[in-house]
Amino acid sequence: MSNSQVVDAVLMVTSQCPHCASVIESLAEMVKQGELASLEIINLEKKPEMAEKLAVRSVPWVKMGWFELEGLHSQKEFQEKALQAASDEGALDYIAEELQEGRVNKVLSLLDSQHDLIRHVLALLEDAEAKINIRLGIGVVMEEYAMAEWFVPYIARLAEYARNKDERVRADVCHYLSLTENKVAIPTIKAMLDDGSEAVREVAEESLEELREAGLQFPA
Repeated sequence: MSNSQVVDAVLMVTSQCPHCASVIESLAEMVKQGELASLEIINLEKKPEMAEKLAVRSVPWVKMGWFELEGLHSQKEFQEKALQAASDEGALDYIAEELQEGRVNKVLSLLDSQHDLIRHVLALLEDAEAKINIRLGIGVVMEEYAMAEWFVPYIARLAEYARNKDERVRADVCHYLSLTENKVAIPTIKAMLDDGSEAVREVAEESLEELREAGLQFPA
């Protein structure tokens, strides 16, 4: 495993935790084998503020890269998660699985601390045949974060999907662009007024009206 594929790990423990020693042993061995770059162990009895900061509800609690795990897991499971946390493909698969299983709140919690992972949510838009739970989950995520200040740099990336060959994807993108209530989205939405799909054109008209109602000034 190259350095570029190795993540750091943080482990939260307490002295009364029955499984923490086993997890410490597994993660320490992974550091020794080069499967983790580093391991930080924090005793919550000595630093209780860390539990609130990282929303830790039970121990052992492990963070590997962007990935979070609670409870007892085998070393093999930790190895699999470390690999997943170290790759874009792993992050995409994880988010897709969580949305498919209806665990949208876990994705929202992840994005709260790892904003850049929103790019994987947007990438899921490309699949017009994605399961309904995934598409509904994307909608929930967009409703939650489209107006967030940190999302502004991602508006241009969202707009790129307006060229998707599937009209369902283009319609969704048009709607999500309107949720941003940002003038940056206006040119793309206006261009979609000439889309070959009547359904997309209707969404574009509705989206522009929503932006007008939001008080945005349209360029001449």
